[in-house]
Order: sequence, then structure tokens, then C-alpha cells
Amino acid sequence: MKSLWNDKDAKKYGKSLLAKRVYTSRLLGANPNLVLHGGGNTSVKIKKKDFYGISKEYLYVKGSGCDLATINEADFSACDMQDLLSLSLMEGLSDTNMVSQSRVSMLDPNSLTPSIEAIVHAVIPSKYVDHTHADSILSLTNCPNGRKNISDLFGDSVIIVPYVMPGFDLAKEVRKQIQKSKLNEVEGMILMNHGIFTFDDDHRSSYEKMIRLVSRAERFIKKKIAKKKLPVSKLQGISPNDLSQLRKVVSEWRGHPVLASLDNDIKSTEFACLKNIKSISTRGPLTPDHVIRTKRTPAIIGSNIVDSIDKYVDDYTKYFNRHASSNLTMLDPAPRWAILPNKGVVYFGKNDKEISIIRDIVRHTIKTIKQTELAFGSWKALSASKLFDIEYWELEQAKLKSKDTHGLPHEGKVAIVTGSAAGIGFACAESLLNDGATVIGLDLNPDIISQMNKIKGNGVIVNLTNEAKIKSVIDDIVRSYGGIDILVSNAGIFTAGAYIDKMDQSNWEKSMAVNLTSHQMLLKHSIPFLKEGLNSSIVLVGSRNVMAPGAGASSYSCAKAGLTQLCRVAALELAPHGVRCNIIHPDAVFDTKLWTPEALSRSAERYGLTIDEYKTRNLMKTEIKSADVGNMVSVMSGNVFGKTTGSQISLDGGNDRVI
Repeated sequence: MKSLWNDKDAKKYGKSLLAKRVYTSRLLGANPNLVLHGGGNTSVKIKKKDFYGISKEYLYVKGSGCDLATINEADFSACDMQDLLSLSLMEGLSDTNMVSQSRVSMLDPNSLTPSIEAIVHAVIPSKYVDHTHADSILSLTNCPNGRKNISDLFGDSVIIVPYVMPGFDLAKEVRKQIQKSKLNEVEGMILMNHGIFTFDDDHRSSYEKMIRLVSRAERFIKKKIAKKKLPVSKLQGISPNDLSQLRKVVSEWRGHPVLASLDNDIKSTEFACLKNIKSISTRGPLTPDHVIRTKRTPAIIGSNIVDSIDKYVDDYTKYFNRHASSNLTMLDPAPRWAILPNKGVVYFGKNDKEISIIRDIVRHTIKTIKQTELAFGSWKALSASKLFDIEYWELEQAKLKSKDTHGLPHEGKVAIVTGSAAGIGFACAESLLNDGATVIGLDLNPDIISQMNKIKGNGVIVNLTNEAKIKSVIDDIVRSYGGIDILVSNAGIFTAGAYIDKMDQSNWEKSMAVNLTSHQMLLKHSIPFLKEGLNSSIVLVGSRNVMAPGAGASSYSCAKAGLTQLCRVAALELAPHGVRCNIIHPDAVFDTKLWTPEALSRSAERYGLTIDEYKTRNLMKTEIKSADVGNMVSVMSGNVFGKTTGSQISLDGGNDRVI
């Protein structure tokens, strides 16, 4: 591991003690082998006058839940040092009182809640304190001879702290260890099964001590491993159908829809192929902090997917009952990740962010487990009882609850929207995303990539008249997200107007291929996954022309009429599987690329109307915008229309011909 210190960069941050603290905190956060997703914490002790002008020493410590990689000065909370030291001298202190008294001690009551390790930082007398969960340090400690590994490598240059609960208990233990140590003769402090602290009165020295100690651990492990390899079996494939079924049963136990992402990282797939995978993967996480993200163990998926998840749930329930006190309520028992032996690793989360966090944690877990097995013969995590204490610790649970978002109707759902590079399709994608769905936009237009990026969706370029391409894209989507819950089939073209007897045959064939057959092929390859979806919904985008056609538009009107009939048949076929299929008929949606200012002007002039009059020429005298269609489609895909199928919904402001 190399130091990232750069003199020029350091000067940019400024000369204040807090600015220096921000700089080295970010250096730690920039290395995922040290810190993952809000993990680790840093502090600096600063003398400052309080509101009354009295000079006091304050501990500026990372605010709970902040990310060291992006931390700013405002993310540090200043606590009165004397108050924190007084707390450390108490015989006992509840978690609730620890947090409340830490907040009472704050210089600014509007600051973030201080890290749960604030008292630990306070009892370490050095000005700067750094704490990380370095992978290599955890590899040294998380094995049967962990304490000996530390002693063999570091000798008396580090303080070894036995594992105790983070927070007040850890502060008491650290204080005790410091009192019997000569701090000027040690470089850091290693917490068994937890991580490492370094400290110094100089910010660069504290940071570089961390890099130096972790680097020694990395070299030690590398030398131990040499050219050793763990025995593996041959990698097998996993079908999209199995993934879809796995996602469904996990979602049911979780209590709401989740995404299921198959990891195709080579190291993850190699891990799934280890011959002793069932044993080494279920011993526990790298650090107790991870248990709130990943639970204690992954699910191991056998030949029967449903039975495998049911067994995981049963085991988790027994784990809870074995360790819980009477005042605790069991969390949902669904796994956060799963191993399919010889096939791969799958992560479960309600959105891309949760999936990303779990993936990063698991990948580091996999790396560390493998190197520990090779270097020291066995991976050994904390006991189930100690991990349970963290999983159900009120302070750790508060971190997750404070970030939870409730009320988004499509959270955890996977939605496909075709023809979404612009216009109605784009509006549908945006509305579904705003309502919590993970959206994949499909379009022939290369702009689909950048358009979906704008709204944090995922764009795929595909010709929807090519059946093989459709099947391939659908399979890829399921491998990436675990299934399909919402399908908005919107792609279409408005073929040039022509009377039947004067129409070029290619006009008719093109309209049928794009406006009807492409939808049929999309349904054909999506339906198997929609049947495994969660409250699955199909919304087809039709046209007012179905009920009120115009002369010279037979190729378009007939294709849309066929699409409507396809919707009705699909509703009949899919109702027994709980899949709904409805169609929306918009009219006069003028804020699309099809309606250029020139085209609008010509059409308005033809009817003897102003442009504004033309855009509102419906019974309600209101303009229909693509966002109106998008919002209606999102509602139709949710619980409001949960008992509606086979219906045709007009969105036209009222059309006298239709009515």
C-alpha cells in the first residue's frame, strides 16, 4: 500500500488543523482496502472559545454515517473534550445516554451526531487519531491464531485490544490499555476482529503510520501465501429464469421488492467455485459493522431455490430466538447476498445504491477470506452472539433507519421502457424512476444512453424488430437486476399519411413491424419473467386513432388497433399469473420531437386556430404533455391499478369523437 500524500494537494486544503484533518481523512477514504461506505472514523483535537468566550479543547470527530472519501469540514462534529473524558470514567453508560450526552457536549447543536467512537478518540491523547477497517489487518486477526500473528509481525510496536462492543465499552478498554502502555514507543493500536488505530500530533505522521502498518501486514500475508491456491471446481452457468425465481422468493421474505444482481467479477465467480465454499462463506463477516449491511452469512443456494431460501429464513429465525431478549423484534429474515456454488454470487438490495454497497463489502470479504485461508489455514469470524449484538444494536440500526426512504411505490422494482430516448417514452422512464423503480430504457436511437444517464436510468441500444436481439437484451437485464416487474411498451413510429389505394406497401409493412409485431416479440420474451415479477404490470402505449381514426392513416391506426387487441388477449392469458396488461391512448401530445414548431404552425393554420388553441383543442381545453402520460403510466403500473387489467385508458382531455 502506497502513501497518497502529495505536498501540493495538502497545501490546497489550507493550514488550519481541521483542514489538515479533512485532507488526510480523504486520503484514507480514497483507498477501499482501508475504508468502505461510511466505515472508519477520524478526529482532531482543537482549542477554541465557546459561546461565552471561554477557551476549551474540542474533539472534532467524523459525523456518524459520513464518508471519509468525500468528507468536508462541516461533516465533523465538535464535542467538549472534558465532557467526553468524564463519560469515559463512568462505571456504566447506556447507548442512549452515550449518544445524548455526546450531543449535549457539542459546540454546535445543529452539527451531525458524533461517531459512536467519539469517546475512544477522546481517550487517545494524540491530536490526530485515524481508525480504519483495513482488509490486511482483519486477515491477521480473523483466524485462530490472530493475536499471535499480530505479536509476531509487530512485536511491541502496537497495542493489542481484545474485541469488545464498539462505543462506551471499547472506550473503557482502550483507556485501560493506554494507561499501561508507553504511547511514545508504539505506532498504533490493533483491535481484534475490528480494525486499526494510528495517532500522532502531526496529521501526516498519523496517516503515514496507518499506511506503514497496513503495508507491513500486506507484505507479511503475501509472503505467507506465496504460490498457494485453494482448490476449485469448474464454473457452471446460471439461467435468467433461476435468477428471477431467486429474486422473487427473497423479495417475498424481505417484505418488498428487491433487485438481484449477479456478480460476474472473476474473483467472485472463482470464490463460488471453491470446494469448501459452504464452510468458509458462512462463518461471518469481516467486521461486526458489516453485519447490518450483509447479515451474518449469505444464503447457499442448492438445486431447489425456494427450499434453499426457506432454510436460510429458518436458520436466521433460530439465530434470532437463540440470542434475542424479550424486548427485541426480529428484522426481516431475507438474505442480503447469496452464493450459488459453482455458479456465482448474487446481491439483493432495494436500489442500485444498496446493491453497490453490498457488492463492495462482499468483494472485500471474499478477498480477505481467501487470503486468510491461504496464509493462516483458516478464516474465523466473531461468534454469532457477538455479531447478533451488533446487528440488533440500537445505534447501528439508527444509521440505517436514518437513511431509509419509504413511500416510493416502485422501489425495488425493475421497469423496462421502450422508445424512451425522447418524448412519451422518456417521460414514462423519468416518472417511474421518480417513483423508485430501476429503469432500463430501450431504443434504436444511440441517444438512449445519454438520455437515460440524465435521469440515472440505464440505456440500451437495440432494434426491437430483431427477435434475437430482444431475447438477448431481456436475458441481460434479468442477469443484471434479477427480473422484470413493469414493462412499458411504447416504441413506435408514425408512418407517412397515405390513402389505402395510393399507399406504398412498405409503409404498411414498416408500421406493422414497428407498431405491432415488435411489441408482440417483446411480450413473448418478457412474459416468463413478468410471471415471476412482483405485482407485475404491462402498459402498452396505443393511440386515440384506435377509437377515432383519421383518413389517410390506415397503416398507423390498424397497427395500434392490433396492439389494443394484443393487450386484451394478453390480459386474458396473464391474469391467472397475477400479471396485469392495460393500454393507454394518448392524443395530441405536442412536446415531442415529432411536433416541430413548423409542423405545429402548419397544423394550426389548417384548422384556422392559433398554436395555443390548436394544442388545447379538446373538451377540457387543456394541453396534454408527455409528462402527463408518464405520470399516468407510472400510476397504472402501481397499486392504484392493482385490480385492473385489459382496460383502455384515454388521456386526451376529452375527445368528442371518442366519447
